[in-house]
Amino acid sequence: MKGYAGKILRLNLTEHKVGTIPTSKYQHWMGGHGMGSAIFFDLVKDKTIDGFHPANVVTMMTSPLSATLVPAASGRTEVQGIGVQSYPIGWFTRSNLGGRFSGMLKFAGWDGIVIQGKADKPVWIDIRDGDVRIRDCAPLSLWGKETWDCQETIWDYVLSGGKSDDWSSPAGKESGMTTQRPAVVAIGPAGENRSRIACLIHDASNAAGQGGFGAVFGSKNLKAISVIGTGQVEIHDPKMLMATRLWQKENYAFDLNHLKETWGSFQFKSPPVPILFWAKGRPRIDQRPQACMGCHSGCRARYKDAAGNEASCFASVFYWDARNLDIQRLASDLINRYGLNAVEMIYGLLYIHTLRQSGQLKTAKIPDCPLDFSRYGSKEFIEQFVKMVAYGNDGKGNESQFGRDISDGFVRAAEKWGRRKQDLDSGILAFPYWGIPIHKEPRAQVYWGYGTLLGDRDINEHEFDWIKWEATSAKSSGREPSLTAKEVVRIVTDKMIPFQGDLDMLDFSESNIYSEHMAKMVSWQRYYTRFWKQSMLFCDARWPDFVNIQRPDYVGATGIAELRYVKAVTGEIFSFEDGMNLGRKIWNLDHAIWTLQGRHRDMVHFVDNVYEKRPLFQADVPNAYMPGKENGKWDYYAYSQRTLDRDKFDEFKTRFYRLQGWDTATGYPTRETLEALGLEYVADELEKAGKLGKG
Repeated sequence: MKGYAGKILRLNLTEHKVGTIPTSKYQHWMGGHGMGSAIFFDLVKDKTIDGFHPANVVTMMTSPLSATLVPAASGRTEVQGIGVQSYPIGWFTRSNLGGRFSGMLKFAGWDGIVIQGKADKPVWIDIRDGDVRIRDCAPLSLWGKETWDCQETIWDYVLSGGKSDDWSSPAGKESGMTTQRPAVVAIGPAGENRSRIACLIHDASNAAGQGGFGAVFGSKNLKAISVIGTGQVEIHDPKMLMATRLWQKENYAFDLNHLKETWGSFQFKSPPVPILFWAKGRPRIDQRPQACMGCHSGCRARYKDAAGNEASCFASVFYWDARNLDIQRLASDLINRYGLNAVEMIYGLLYIHTLRQSGQLKTAKIPDCPLDFSRYGSKEFIEQFVKMVAYGNDGKGNESQFGRDISDGFVRAAEKWGRRKQDLDSGILAFPYWGIPIHKEPRAQVYWGYGTLLGDRDINEHEFDWIKWEATSAKSSGREPSLTAKEVVRIVTDKMIPFQGDLDMLDFSESNIYSEHMAKMVSWQRYYTRFWKQSMLFCDARWPDFVNIQRPDYVGATGIAELRYVKAVTGEIFSFEDGMNLGRKIWNLDHAIWTLQGRHRDMVHFVDNVYEKRPLFQADVPNAYMPGKENGKWDYYAYSQRTLDRDKFDEFKTRFYRLQGWDTATGYPTRETLEALGLEYVADELEKAGKLGKG
């Protein structure tokens, strides 16, 4: 099968050994997440270990579409392993980053990286085509550097002081030549100090944000991975690949002369527009779009003054209360330089600020907070706050118990302060599941909350976001949405193989959100994302193309385009349903790992606030309009202000587990289901652990 390099890099940091795994051993998983989960399952014998344990295995996987011209599928890297961010258990989890790393890895001849063990001192990985070295950080003084300084130092070292626009042969005379600079993934001081919300950072602002993988790297004494390649990816039919891209552009792209503008016009539907949410306007300086390798869409920006470069979405929201735009842009740069998760930093700062405003920051169990809130909104304030979380001190180099506590994550800090339950219940600690901060409002977009609870992390999957944003934008501005609710529901559900045609999957009314229809909708998303987004690595911000506002029939390319790209690159005739079936297999493998870690049905619940009170902090707009069928009539309705019913959600879990073929009493996978998916060996391990469900 074309599209693969043929080998996976295996690094044993404990023994300072470099080895390989043949890709063919795991190729039936196709790529990305599927391969990563399968490798993790094989190599980690004790699934109950902590994420900081040296036996934890971290995988960084590409897909056969990486480094090709498949739009919004060429530049992403899937990261997996036992994380350290979630609470109370650090689940086996995933993260994902864009940029150049996966493409450069493929050009160097590798389909992925497997990281095992712990180095005896800080090291970095130097990959130049097939030449791989585990190098000491000391000669370059890398340990202690911020992520940007670290990357720049490595660029200079690998290129021997040359410029990236010069031709070079970085792997020596036997290799090819390139004008590129290395693609580097690095941790900052936050990862070195094992802050549980530490990220991996690539280039200016490509981050593997969730899971705390920066801290996991730090626990392994791994500072950075650098890769530069001079090879190529062998594609089955290059002409077909180009023809497919041009076909999609011609039939599904925006036309500047007849551009229809609407909220959430993703994929080929709108011109390149950075996804930015600066609080006080856009920078009034020269800027240009910036995109991941091979992508048609510039959803990031670069500025002439270089401040806030490539910050996107949550990274641009951080420090909303900054006194001016320049300070907010600086704040975005700070979390990237120190390597910290933007979402948790946003809600963590909000939590501390709310405690202070309500006079609760000086209660008995909370250590002295070093922050001077009279300077809130200033540059000095946010610099100190970021350093406190990154270093676990007072942000000025002095010991601080408060700094150590928040560096461990804000839910764990609240637990130490004896405030976790009361602050989750009140909503001032807006972390409604698994110790993860809220993203979308789970009362309205219930599939988001359900998917997060039934999984391992905030799902961050925007398949159905266009529905909410377009309808909400229209309703709030006094116009009618582009399509009626029933028209949108029909277009989307027609593409939701293997449950296609069930319109009630997108009925968000109170009478339907606990139904088997909603269980099918959540199942579809779990299967689709596990394969098409996280294994084949189609970008979440640009796929799927369900409703295409630029087309006369409004029907997008999903279900057609993905298959054409896979065939052009790999030569395989692979149906959309094939991908969904493989996604179900991957989902079951992941769930088996969580079960081995200690997952039980009784653990799967929201915090009490979601059931008993209206939201205090809105993650989205005050009223998110979603399709619903009220009194038999389809329309868009505002559902954000409701609460969920605890008993009915428990009934929903039973329906969901039954649909998966799992034990409804425990949530454990059954042998019958796993064997039907070709996972007999997984069933055997569950049985040995006493965690195989009853059929």
